[in-house]
Amino acid sequence: MTAKIIDGNAVARHVRREWAKRVDTLKADGVIPGLAVIIIGDNPASRIYVRNKIKACADVGLHSEIHEFPEIVDAEEVIHRIQKLNRNQAIHGILVQLPLPRHLEARRLLGEISVDKDVDGFHLYNVGGLVVGENNIFPPCTPYGVQSLLEYEGIPIEGQNVVVVGASNIVGKPMALMLMAKEATVSICHIKTRDLAQYTILADILVVAAGCPNLITAPMVKRGAVVIDVGINRLSDGRLAGDVDFDRVKEKAGYITPVPGGVGPMTVTMLICNTVAAAERNVAKNAGNTSPVTV
Repeated sequence: MTAKIIDGNAVARHVRREWAKRVDTLKADGVIPGLAVIIIGDNPASRIYVRNKIKACADVGLHSEIHEFPEIVDAEEVIHRIQKLNRNQAIHGILVQLPLPRHLEARRLLGEISVDKDVDGFHLYNVGGLVVGENNIFPPCTPYGVQSLLEYEGIPIEGQNVVVVGASNIVGKPMALMLMAKEATVSICHIKTRDLAQYTILADILVVAAGCPNLITAPMVKRGAVVIDVGINRLSDGRLAGDVDFDRVKEKAGYITPVPGGVGPMTVTMLICNTVAAAERNVAKNAGNTSPVTV
């Protein structure tokens, strides 16, 4: 048995084409969805991520801006810029590229972003909305992308045993909440879980976001399972690797995502979706329409 490889690039292109239609509708009403990206410092990986986000905006017809700050910057200066962007009617989504320099507190800066423009889904309101099952929120982009991959492939979630390896606020925890909302039975593990394999071997759907290369090996995976590898690690020889031993696990799984080319393209795509949804909500709000716009 060889797994079907889920092509994240192909799925991302499909999703962008669908959302581009919603962009065209907004433009017909004189509204161009706008995204502002704040980047602090000169982290090479962060610059690549920002470049990919800006390119994705151009592909779908969004307006985008980059607001750059040097690594040594006072938090108040960044907050002032965020508050200015909150008031800017041409900007519908704001994100602060992570990670931040050590002297800056991510929670403080993210908390300054208007809930209506928090397209990364990191504001406490949006996080809390996941917990209580609120639909009218912006889901974090990577878990949102994973969910979209599963839906595109027609993989059932309801009633499935799901194991999420990794308990970060960015991926693991929101991923678990989103799949629970789809009525899956979810277990959350991490790299310090004892006897990790006793959990992973039971998973119908295994989502791995631990940041540990080749953590998941073939004996740890149930035959025919869906394996979603969110990890991306730079090896000593310069190659990129996920958290899953791809070459061996693909011979046992039913579906598997590659690294790169799996979840990564979807993360950027869902940022675009959230930004377009933010623009639609703003139009509806200004028109006095109280019906929520879903993402």
